[in-house]
Amino acid sequence: MCGIVAGVAQRNIVPSLLEGLKRLEYRGYDSCGVAVLQRGEARRVRTLSRVCTLEADARAIDLDGATGIAHTRWATHGMPVIDNAHPIFSGELIAVVHNGIIENHEQLRQSLRAKGYVFTSQTDTEVIAHLVHEHYCGDILTAVHNATRMLQGAYAIAVMCRDEPGRVIGARQGSPLVVGIGKEGVFLASDTFALAGSAERFIYLEEGDLVDIEGKDVKILDKEGQAVTRREIAFVRHASDAELGAYRHFMQKEIFEQPVAVARTIASVTGRETHQAGMPKPEELAEVTNVVMLGCGTSHYAALTACGWFEHFANVAARAEISSEYRYRDYVSPGNTLVVAVSQSGETADTLAALRYTQSMGEQRTLAICNVAASAMVRQCRWSFITEAGPEVGVASTKAFTTQLVALFMLAIQMGKQRGHVSESEAESYMRQLTALPDAMRNVLAREPEIMAWAEALYQSDHALFLGRGTHYPIALEGALKLKEISYIHAEGYPAGELKHGPLALVTDAMPVIVTAPNDALLHKLKSNMEEVRARGGRLFVLADSDTGLTVESGMRLIHMPAWFGALSPVLHVVALQLLAYHVACLRGTDIDKPRNLAKSVTVE
Repeated sequence: MCGIVAGVAQRNIVPSLLEGLKRLEYRGYDSCGVAVLQRGEARRVRTLSRVCTLEADARAIDLDGATGIAHTRWATHGMPVIDNAHPIFSGELIAVVHNGIIENHEQLRQSLRAKGYVFTSQTDTEVIAHLVHEHYCGDILTAVHNATRMLQGAYAIAVMCRDEPGRVIGARQGSPLVVGIGKEGVFLASDTFALAGSAERFIYLEEGDLVDIEGKDVKILDKEGQAVTRREIAFVRHASDAELGAYRHFMQKEIFEQPVAVARTIASVTGRETHQAGMPKPEELAEVTNVVMLGCGTSHYAALTACGWFEHFANVAARAEISSEYRYRDYVSPGNTLVVAVSQSGETADTLAALRYTQSMGEQRTLAICNVAASAMVRQCRWSFITEAGPEVGVASTKAFTTQLVALFMLAIQMGKQRGHVSESEAESYMRQLTALPDAMRNVLAREPEIMAWAEALYQSDHALFLGRGTHYPIALEGALKLKEISYIHAEGYPAGELKHGPLALVTDAMPVIVTAPNDALLHKLKSNMEEVRARGGRLFVLADSDTGLTVESGMRLIHMPAWFGALSPVLHVVALQLLAYHVACLRGTDIDKPRNLAKSVTVE
């Protein structure tokens, strides 16, 4: 949600700021803007359109300067109108961009108004700008430090001052902010992806940190104002990460990248050069009898799928909790619990808060399953499993989800082996199956033409129902989520056995019913549920393993998947549902990579 790019360069910084904003478009936004210090004044351009429009507008007024801040905004306080777009100014002196939510903004607003400050926006961000202005006495770092001490809530900010060119101040509390150091300048951004090409070395700010960028110099202070040193990390990103190549959209590209992403994730544990140094040692899991998994959206569905794996392979009680609800529950520890936080970005505000909540209740066994090694979640947890999905640009998660499933599966097998419920030979068999998974996923991707034909039959529907049983019920939920996210068709996922307890009332020939049908122990039950749909005139779209024996009948469309892939079957079926959602959205002409009202990294509550 929202995106910050800022910095001080040795040349005109505007192209770097705009390129950074383009790389942050995946987060979702409804306005954007850029401001620089140019010939002794702060100048800005803002728009309610895309970054490409902002770029043209900046070019039209010859926006040029070595010090600047830029932002993509996802509206929270105030409608998406120009006055609410960032950067936000306080007079002609202070310019601010901000991610997060200031919880005490109303009280601060009243106080500032009483002191003569006039508010021109509905944003909580304007409070920050005026506070910095109020505290400014010739040193912008001191002003920002004093202002942030009055803020309650979450924020990542970048601030510049007309009277101090060549200087940008950053601060973070609850929202991510990274410093990027390059040959042509020093930058701030919401994530490293925004600075690919501009910076080679990165410093992740800790909670409460302030950073003072002055020319090429970087100084970091903790929340007490004391100088500190933070670890510097070098990243190498490939240009292809940010390029579409032969694909129409990043989502399509990322769907087809899944076999490689899954193979990399498996190799990170089983290859000759393993690099999962943060994983717990087997003996450290020996006493675990309960697993609690925290996640939101797609990550929650990955955790929900894994519950069956932990129970079956490791014989431990497992439950998946929605972070935004769990953080407000009365926590009752079952003892000997492993808390697993699941997140693509590692910056998901609700999951971070739920994780902190469990830790405050005494839970010390915490593990992050995450795609970003230097994220807040990884740093907050005792252990970590870094998925190898690579950058995921499309807002609707695809390869992050399947690599999360692989990580959770491997963790369940490891726990089962340590607890004596999975033998050495069985573990080796499961690892061989994992190694074969990428090729099986390519087999599913080869069915794209058949899935496109389904999309032709579905794209004019207003509603859709997804059904699954066992570990495929969360896959039905994920399939429905993908369809609603990018096509805007109302879709719901249900356990197939629940049909007769309510949802069957919705089934008519106008309600397509998509079924994920693996050749598992529940197949005969699922067939009965499908007959219930056919008997009510419903239209069935069935993804069936090739060995199920299912054949096309009246009122049914059928795509034969590969043969049943055992416990890893959900990974294959979800790939087909991702493709279905993608092609339906293509036919409906929606903004697939940046669906309306949604953000990639949800860093506010």
